[in-house]
Amino acid sequence: MDKKLREAFNQKFTKEHYEKHVSQFQSIASKSPGFRIAETPVFINKELKNKLLEAGDEIIELISSKEFKQITDQSIPQLLAIPNEDEHPQMMVVDFGICKDENGNIVPKLIELQGFPSLFAFQWFNDQLTRQYTSIPENYDSYLNGYNSESYIELLKELLLEKHSIENVILLEWHPDQQKTAIDFVCTEKLLGIKTVCLTTLIVDDNQLFYLNEDKKTKVEIIFNRVIFEEIKEELSKIKFDLNKAYDVKWIPHPNWYYRISKYTLPFLLGKFIPKSFFLHEIKQPLALEKYVLKPLFSYAGKGVLIDVTSDDIDNITNPENWILQEKVNYEPVVSTPEGDVKTEIRLFYFWKKEWKKPLAVHNLARMNKGNMIGTRFNNNDNWVGGTIAYFEKD
Repeated sequence: MDKKLREAFNQKFTKEHYEKHVSQFQSIASKSPGFRIAETPVFINKELKNKLLEAGDEIIELISSKEFKQITDQSIPQLLAIPNEDEHPQMMVVDFGICKDENGNIVPKLIELQGFPSLFAFQWFNDQLTRQYTSIPENYDSYLNGYNSESYIELLKELLLEKHSIENVILLEWHPDQQKTAIDFVCTEKLLGIKTVCLTTLIVDDNQLFYLNEDKKTKVEIIFNRVIFEEIKEELSKIKFDLNKAYDVKWIPHPNWYYRISKYTLPFLLGKFIPKSFFLHEIKQPLALEKYVLKPLFSYAGKGVLIDVTSDDIDNITNPENWILQEKVNYEPVVSTPEGDVKTEIRLFYFWKKEWKKPLAVHNLARMNKGNMIGTRFNNNDNWVGGTIAYFEKD
């Protein structure tokens, strides 16, 4: 971490300036974030940035391999298997906890990965507002691999719109106004022009899908998917949409990738930045449970995770094939604040254009916390925690 930038930020910080910063998020989208905005960005030096990218490469090697689809076929529930899956996802995210290794070096450790979008549009605005809030040196940027704020927008448009008319592309979510990430949907329309549609309002006509665009029935040709079907599978009988039917529409990313690139992938990964993970039903020898966390395979935002695992917890699980034990990652409080040191997690945004051989890290978000669980749903009543953005020292 960059100590000089951290000290300079802390010296200039005032609560009044921070409150004004938070109020600006309301102004860009006429909607407050459904999560707490942290008081500070995270400043990451060249050394740690390169370790993050190296850690990402360890993961990408498997995901971009020819064998990846075969080894993850069993991850997709038959009830939720959607036809017309493409060869690879157009986007994915990887979460790294910032830790210390056995030699006392600051290193990233893989926490989770998702073949699913994140706050892609919101973080573009977050960068813009953070640059107004505090001075960002010219040799630091939130973008990676040569991208900037302009080329990032062009990349999103290229991936999400392709050559389709904007009115035929929608962002699809389940009751979007009720989601904690609703501000990102507003930002997506503001940044890219893509309207948000609730799954319950989709109009099904044979193998085609439509929505009402200012009361006009409009064909859907591309779905920017934000629905986590796993979380609403009990509600699917209430809608006309049939998940197992092949509709004349392209999914970006295809929902099957939510299962393929997930905690299901963790036991197949190897690398110095990757904690060991095991499918619970495949464990033959006893493990020292105090060294592991227990995670449900297809939960989101930390739901269902058990940090202090007991043998009773294991015995009470009726579907062990849907759980993993993952080696504990001990976050290091690396961000110094006026109210004590804080833990952080960096989420790298990866995108995968059709002509690329593998996905590329382009942008990010960061999350800060003081407790055992990192995430914007935890410790929201504390200061110097919440969602933010990381700035990386350029090479």
